[in-house]
Amino acid sequence: MNRRKNLHKILETILGSSNVYFQAPSSVKMEYPAIRYSRSRIDKTYSNDELYIGRKAYMVTVIDPDPDSEIPDKILQLPLCRPDRRYTADNLNHDVFTVYY
Repeated sequence: MNRRKNLHKILETILGSSNVYFQAPSSVKMEYPAIRYSRSRIDKTYSNDELYIGRKAYMVTVIDPDPDSEIPDKILQLPLCRPDRRYTADNLNHDVFTVYY
């Protein structure tokens, strides 16, 4: 199984449902709580002028009407996870993370 699909399964397990969307277009009607994620960049480390480590970074957004949701705390437990920001839009709470996987 490729790494992105493995990350997808992990996010579904954390959420406890299948409301996990990869690069969801605006036409998709999401059910909440939900996790939306997309590739954001690749961080590279070089050694001896050759690529030593290349890690794909994903922007993972937890969207939940509950402002006290425990889902963001579970996402923070992932290795190589960094919180980015939190905001509210359309009465939904958005917690955004960068996850290297």
